[in-house]
Amino acid sequence: MRAFFLESHERPPSLRDIPAPEPGSGEIRVRIAACGLNFADLLMLNGSYQDTPALPFVMGMEVAGTIDAVGDGVSGFAPGDRVAVFGGQGGLAEFGCFEAARAVKIPDAMSWEDAAAFQIAYGTSHLALDYRARLGAGETLLVLGAAGGVGLTAVEIGKLMGARVVACARGADKLDVARQAGADHLIDAASQDIREEMKALGGADVVYDPVGGDQFKAAFRSCRPEARILTIGFASGEVPQIKANHLLVKNLSVLGLYWGGYLAFKPAALTGSLQTLLGWYGEGRLKPHVSHVLPLEQTAEGMELLRSRKSTGKVVIRITD
Repeated sequence: MRAFFLESHERPPSLRDIPAPEPGSGEIRVRIAACGLNFADLLMLNGSYQDTPALPFVMGMEVAGTIDAVGDGVSGFAPGDRVAVFGGQGGLAEFGCFEAARAVKIPDAMSWEDAAAFQIAYGTSHLALDYRARLGAGETLLVLGAAGGVGLTAVEIGKLMGARVVACARGADKLDVARQAGADHLIDAASQDIREEMKALGGADVVYDPVGGDQFKAAFRSCRPEARILTIGFASGEVPQIKANHLLVKNLSVLGLYWGGYLAFKPAALTGSLQTLLGWYGEGRLKPHVSHVLPLEQTAEGMELLRSRKSTGKVVIRITD
């Protein structure tokens, strides 16, 4: 089978022919139709992601496809089932074997592209806003990186939860994407002062931050008393440092969110969130935004779209029909 394979953190990955895997105990084998790309894939290239697999490995964290074989001890799944899987690796290939516990069945009406773009982006935002920050109706939510893979879903979910959503992104085109996802107010990070704009809006109750760096600092200073700041990632490349005494002045809370980590210590929170999200999708309340769909041969180009921030929403690699 063809697979996008990483052998060294000093050399770029390459498309190779390798043997198709066989499912072990508790595993399903998926004929992969599509794989969603994530910023974490870029971090894996140099080994800086917290869950980078041991080399060598097939890249690709989340997939959608059809089960074609099951291993011993698997119940609830059968060949022919349409599934989405957060595997953490192994997705940029024609076939992949994954723990059955990491798979969810998807509706027949859900496209492969939507399914491959769904779990990490929507799962991260829903778990962060609902479970961690307890976002309430009528509160003001500031979303940084609001046109990116997770940021755009935070805009959409925040609006569904009844918040007043302020979207911050760079440039009119990206802000228009956020507006279409439901943002009530827009801030251009390239030309406007985040703190001053938020001050005019009365401040933020919840900050959703996948960016870090200077934008975190500006958002931190724009918080209302008892605000909650969600640290999702650091796309800027700068991990901000927080002076603990500054938290006291307004009684602020800073909450970390690593979505995949819940599989290890509280999987019910993650799976319950996904069921809610799939229900919303089935009701037509969520509309995944996929800006680029590329073939497996162009995976490196898809990675570059993320690196250069030329994509909006998700980039999906289409692998088989």
